Amino acid sequence: MKNEKRALVLGLAAVLLWSTVAVAFKLTLQEFTPIQMLTVASFVSAIVLTGICYMQGKLNQLRTTFFSNPLNYLILGLINPLAYYLILFKAYDLLPASQAQPLNYSWAITLTLMAALFLGQKIRKQDWIACALGYAGVIVIATKGDLFALEFDSPLGVILALLSTVLWAGYWILNAKNKADPVVGVLLGFIVALPFAVALSIYEGAIWEQSFQGWLAVTYVGLFEMGITFVLWLSALKATDNTGRISTLIFISPFISLLLLAYIIGETIPPSTLIGLVMIVSGLIFQQVMKPSNIDIETCKQ
Repeated sequence: MKNEKRALVLGLAAVLLWSTVAVAFKLTLQEFTPIQMLTVASFVSAIVLTGICYMQGKLNQLRTTFFSNPLNYLILGLINPLAYYLILFKAYDLLPASQAQPLNYSWAITLTLMAALFLGQKIRKQDWIACALGYAGVIVIATKGDLFALEFDSPLGVILALLSTVLWAGYWILNAKNKADPVVGVLLGFIVALPFAVALSIYEGAIWEQSFQGWLAVTYVGLFEMGITFVLWLSALKATDNTGRISTLIFISPFISLLLLAYIIGETIPPSTLIGLVMIVSGLIFQQVMKPSNIDIETCKQ
């Protein structure tokens, strides 16, 4: 018998922590460039995940897992965390977080289309409805409700936010048949990405004169966007007999995030953002309820 109460607590903890990262992104980007942010947060995450693997007795799996398919783990690490987070952080740098976060949240819709394209999975009627709702919501958010003008605050920011959904979905599609321990796999991604991130920081000519508050913010990102929270989420899914019920908790995350952005950062949340987000989430919930789904996305986070 699974421990449903424990699963619920772990799931809620993960969702609440993920709800705070948009605020942490904006606070960090006040002092760090996206490349600097990626480098430091990846380093923090690698340390945390190494500690978790040590406590779980999985460190001995790192070498054997990597060398079982080194090219695969090299590609995965270059996609996530390197390319995905670099592009996501740049999108947050160019857009208000209240736009970037809901746009990135449409990754699950992107996953449905990419699974059909690359895995040959059938797109069901409910998937098409979810896609229509989701991308209509994306347009509402990106244009601030002025659909016919199609004017964006930052066209590049919108493109990058949507590109991040392609990278995240692509990462999980490549992982679809990966039988390795997921925590070990994620840690290997950070180990692969770190040298490239450091090299990019050197090439950028990064200046490390940030305040103590800035270092706290970037450490928070490494701990709770890339590291500990992923393990909490996996633990919640492992502890439950009903992954569908736990996975639906993630739908409250973007709404909590918008509230935190308004009260902590002071961002104005346009009505169009709420309308678009409701459309995206409605499509995802409809898709989730109409099981069975084509691809198991419960472990894919946000």
